[in-house]
Amino acid sequence: MNWSLRVGAIVLCVSLSGSLCAQTPAPKQRKQSPAAVRTAADPLAETRRANAISLINSLADDARGFHDAQLRARVQARAADALWDIDKERAKTLFRRAWDAAEAADREAQRREDAERERQMNEHGSFVMSGSPRVRPEVLRLAAKRDRALGEEFLKNLDEAKKQEADATQTPTPNADAPPATNEATAAETHRLRLARELLETGDAERAKQFALPALNRVTVPALQFLSALRTSVPMDADSLYSNLLARAVSDPASDANTVSLLSSYLFTPGLFITVDHGGGWSSQSDRAPASSTEMPADVRTSFFNVAAQVLLRPLPPPDQDHTTSGRVGTYVIIARLLPLFEQYAADKAPLLRTQLAALTPDAPDNWRTGREAMLTEGLRSANEPARDAVQDALDRLPQAKNSDERDQIYVVAAFAAQRKNDLPRAHDLAEKISDADLRRQLRAYLDFVAVMRAADKKDANELLRLAADGELTHIQRVFAYTQAARILLKTDRARALDALDNAGKEAQRIDGTDPDRARAMLAVLTQTYEFDHTRVWEQLPELVKTANALDDFTGEDGRLIGQFRGKGFVSINSTTSDSFDLTGIFTQLAREDMNRAVEIARTFNGEAPRATATLAIARAVLDRKQ
Repeated sequence: MNWSLRVGAIVLCVSLSGSLCAQTPAPKQRKQSPAAVRTAADPLAETRRANAISLINSLADDARGFHDAQLRARVQARAADALWDIDKERAKTLFRRAWDAAEAADREAQRREDAERERQMNEHGSFVMSGSPRVRPEVLRLAAKRDRALGEEFLKNLDEAKKQEADATQTPTPNADAPPATNEATAAETHRLRLARELLETGDAERAKQFALPALNRVTVPALQFLSALRTSVPMDADSLYSNLLARAVSDPASDANTVSLLSSYLFTPGLFITVDHGGGWSSQSDRAPASSTEMPADVRTSFFNVAAQVLLRPLPPPDQDHTTSGRVGTYVIIARLLPLFEQYAADKAPLLRTQLAALTPDAPDNWRTGREAMLTEGLRSANEPARDAVQDALDRLPQAKNSDERDQIYVVAAFAAQRKNDLPRAHDLAEKISDADLRRQLRAYLDFVAVMRAADKKDANELLRLAADGELTHIQRVFAYTQAARILLKTDRARALDALDNAGKEAQRIDGTDPDRARAMLAVLTQTYEFDHTRVWEQLPELVKTANALDDFTGEDGRLIGQFRGKGFVSINSTTSDSFDLTGIFTQLAREDMNRAVEIARTFNGEAPRATATLAIARAVLDRKQ
């Protein structure tokens, strides 16, 4: 057929057979699978993915023979989490293996702690120790995130194990079957709500609510902590659950002034919980609750004041028959604390509360009646109300000090008050007035460490560099300050960022080779250096491995820095975490650049923990990477 005939045929089809052509739809383009898209974009993507899956499976099997029981459980749980979307049955098997290993690990940890406590009691008549972390909560969190039924199964196992441990040691700890004390969470509720908060922090609000619901039928601190956290993401759901809690509280004859105080935190002091005992002693518990993005609905606030008034105005029994947690003194204190709020939001109820307050006044200690106790306004001070100078309040007590120890304690309190006001120079001036040289040095170091944490939170590179150069810090704390400054300056001042990294490297070299902090410091420097020079990091990794292999207790994921001050009658501990100190971050980056090379380096770690951490990071980087 010549060219003219071909054209005529085409025209004929279009003009004479249009209806027939219209009745024959063009074949639909077949949608390619994600795997096909990945393969088309990168022919080696599926090979790397298969290798990553093989790495995780091999590591999970190897983990069953690890010497460290906690590591056995942790690695198998993390492997299960990584494999969940690929092979659920295999993942469930690994989760159950991890749970069995975690139970054995936690029992062994408890046995060691009991033996150490008994040793100290026999030698000194007292004991001081901090419990080692338990691994079951981590396994529980990972499993619950993937499968609610599996999470509930592990929660039940955990609660039963806690009961058995309590029975074995004859320790009267709260359990799921015993009647709970007013406002005190049982062990089962605590585990459930801790898990729910962790799920909430990962963004899974719906699953978090499902797990939390059975523990939201009583007024407890963990319950209100969860509701305050939930309100930042789904405020309507949180308000509804809080309203249910109000309804339960008003119908519960055991509700008392402390119940009302805890309920008030949701509306007025999220994250701050205050209770008062029969003698007027008070305790507070703080939790960094993020501020909600929405205003509190008026009807929720009204419901609170209706419930609070009904509970606070209940007839009080005689002191010898009073079984409430607050007693007459505690009721006086909570009414006095909340009365200004009643006058502002529920003025019609204020007169009756003032009458109740007057009736309880004879029972109240002087410090409460005079209004000088700071707790009366803690967290409730109006923005227009001038804050009391806590520094001066402390210094006003100096004339009553009987000796140098008491004066030193007053200066410590004043220095901490200045620190809370972000007045570091004044805090240092007050610390210099302490006569005990060791106490003075310890306080200065603690003040500088807290200042570093605050500067890092505020992304204040200049302050970080100043403190790193002149502050009274440990080597690892200086490395943290320098590397955080480098991270902040990366895009705005490359020269200063490189200079900060150079100083961090020099500081890392000053740490003794037998100190795990040396490997952590080197790791932090390499993590930040990767942003500037990939080649240099690859070249220096063998030195990091060599340093880590010379240490017995380097895990590759100990990213916590702790600062503490222990004075006479005064203890303060503060900590921060940094992913720069973890192998996960750097090996995730390396795997995305060259998976095979990263695997070869990970295999050179002698320790089971760093090798497993690096291997999991590599595999997850490949499996989770967006194609």
